[in-house]
Amino acid sequence: MLPKTLSCKKTFFLNFYDNFAGRKNNGKQQRMGRILAIDYGQKRVGIAVTDDNQLIATGLQTIATGELFGFLKTYLSKENVVLFVVGLPKQMDNSPSDSTKYITPFLKQLQATYPNIPIKRVDERFTSKMAFQTMIDAGLKKKARQNKALVDTISATIILQSYMESAEFNQQKK
Repeated sequence: MLPKTLSCKKTFFLNFYDNFAGRKNNGKQQRMGRILAIDYGQKRVGIAVTDDNQLIATGLQTIATGELFGFLKTYLSKENVVLFVVGLPKQMDNSPSDSTKYITPFLKQLQATYPNIPIKRVDERFTSKMAFQTMIDAGLKKKARQNKALVDTISATIILQSYMESAEFNQQKK
């Protein structure tokens, strides 16, 4: 048990955080739910998520593409996911990338499997290069930077962070 003064300070800071994060609704705590980002690839899928208050984007893991729906079933049974954000591959001229033909059937299956969870698309151009640069900036050795699974997880995190910085997301939070 905390001493009374520490307990009061803890309560003050928790209330301050709840109000700052927009979690209070008529005196009751309210959880918003997680946003899950997917960097879809033919071999691997990078996954990133937010916290329940949608403040922080964190890389979760990379899984084999064939295991994605099994992973989602398990993850969604434990966590409240309110939105999927999926990378939108484009060419430099803004036309669809060749990988669109692989992502379109996945999106249809995702929507059919989870019809109550909306899907937003986010331009994923340069995310792999940005992920690789992030690894260099973090001081990872050359061998560690060759880990393509890590690149996919970081790319999913960048896609999610891009969405969280978008005007659409910020308008929705108001």
